[in-house]
Amino acid sequence: MARYKVRIKKSAVKELEVIPRKPDRRRIVTRIEDLANNPRPTGCKRLSGYERYRIRQGPYRIVYAVEDEHLVVYVVKSATEKMFIGPANQLPRVLASVRVRMESKNENI
Repeated sequence: MARYKVRIKKSAVKELEVIPRKPDRRRIVTRIEDLANNPRPTGCKRLSGYERYRIRQGPYRIVYAVEDEHLVVYVVKSATEKMFIGPANQLPRVLASVRVRMESKNENI
């Protein structure tokens, strides 16, 4: 199996930086790095309505998109499950903006 490139959105990096415990951050980063070898690991869930996936690392969720034709994984969000639930959920807007960026990158290739 080919190795994928992993790209992380700037806002996802900021979300990682504010995680209070360093061991938790290390586990999440390791999990993200593992996506390069297997973008759809055991336990990943496909998000309904989106071409995105979610994996869990303890109380945290990592949301990402996979472009198999270009061998790229885009990490768009990393946060606790509480941030994904509720009326103030920003996930659809974040995913829509990533979709637009991914489409514009595909046009340039």
